Amino acid sequence: MNSNLNKKIFLFCAINLLVGIHVVHANVQTCQNAPLIVTGKVIGSVTYFAEDCKKNWENQNIRLDFSYRQNIPEWAFKRAATHFLKKNIADFSYNSPLNNITELYHPVKKGDLYSLSYNQNSNTLTLSLNQKTLGAITDKKANQYFKIWFGSSPFNAKLKQQLLNP
Repeated sequence: MNSNLNKKIFLFCAINLLVGIHVVHANVQTCQNAPLIVTGKVIGSVTYFAEDCKKNWENQNIRLDFSYRQNIPEWAFKRAATHFLKKNIADFSYNSPLNNITELYHPVKKGDLYSLSYNQNSNTLTLSLNQKTLGAITDKKANQYFKIWFGSSPFNAKLKQQLLNP
């Protein structure tokens, strides 16, 4: 009986995981892919997904997938995110809900995949590592987190151009 119950629980969890991934990613298409370069070294790649690749990123469901070729400590993500949020969002403060996403970063190993997705209908920003949701925020300005890469002072201007110009 325990074995049968365990099988049912496993099946239920597997179906929910697959349905959840499908719902999060169902309404976006692959737009562009570009190398992720830090201090002249390619450390991975970034893929930009959107409902409509020609439409402004701020007005639709979007996702960025970051695939890493090397280990990166969590402090590096947190420091960079905070720095570029301050540069790109005039009223940014440490009390911002966006910091709740920044605090979720973990260290990555070669082969890891971070996904950052935004659902416009629910104003929800979700961070996942290797298809496991780390957390989410729901806020009317949640998509402003993408200004790290798409703002007026982005992480890398060439990366911004490569991702947003089809």
